[in-house]
Amino acid sequence: MAATFVVVPQWQGSGSSRAMRLVDGAEAIRGDLPSASTIVVDIPLEAGEAQGSGVSRFSSIQLVRDRLARALSTIDGPAITIGGDCGVELAAVEHVADAGDVAVIWFDGHADLNTPESSPSSAFCGMIARTLIGDGAPGLVPARPLAPDRLILAGTRSLDDAEDSFITEAGIRMLEGDGFTADDLVAAIEATGAASVYIHIDLDVLDPGEIESIGNPEPFGLSAAKLVELIKAVKGRFPLAGAGITEFAPASAERAADDLPTILRIIGALTS
Repeated sequence: MAATFVVVPQWQGSGSSRAMRLVDGAEAIRGDLPSASTIVVDIPLEAGEAQGSGVSRFSSIQLVRDRLARALSTIDGPAITIGGDCGVELAAVEHVADAGDVAVIWFDGHADLNTPESSPSSAFCGMIARTLIGDGAPGLVPARPLAPDRLILAGTRSLDDAEDSFITEAGIRMLEGDGFTADDLVAAIEATGAASVYIHIDLDVLDPGEIESIGNPEPFGLSAAKLVELIKAVKGRFPLAGAGITEFAPASAERAADDLPTILRIIGALTS
């Protein structure tokens, strides 16, 4: 599958004291992408202000959202967004949701379903999925939110209490931890009635034994081999509307080099 890569080294959505490593992670991935089909979205130098939104660095997150939306509007065919933090998915998912009948697979160790009111950190990376379905800070919520029944959490294994309650209330499908099969995932997508899929991958969906350079590791995650298997099964049944890979945060060039083969294997599954 021919795809355009859009590299967005945003760090402002992270709540980690090591958030700047996300810039290095995005740049490390960029170094292994074909330059002719790669676009880079500049991020602001400043951290950004909350502006009373309840979201840390709100102004910079909003600015990156707008810049990425403009870049995506120039692309024909699927784009693979390379973060940066999970907040880069705001424009990427909105772009495909506006263009077609899509379900979003949220491969992530965390649900990212907090609101500014429920978030323990005010970091946008923990609110992005909730914002995409229309319940977030004004100025970040999409004009056409994703329906909750079009969101599938996969590999999730760490929930805040408020997120756990919301998943039940909203009827969001969740395939927990690593205890599900490709058939389970395909069936969950079929149940949405969607015609295509967007695949979000926060690298902390992987077990910490599979990848080191992640900021919020959670035990009992997916193996890289199983994630690749799941991606291939989904692509064998549904057209890929787009994808995102986020949260690569290497501590050094050497650590990045150790983990890049795993990431490139995932990219290969998305583009094959």
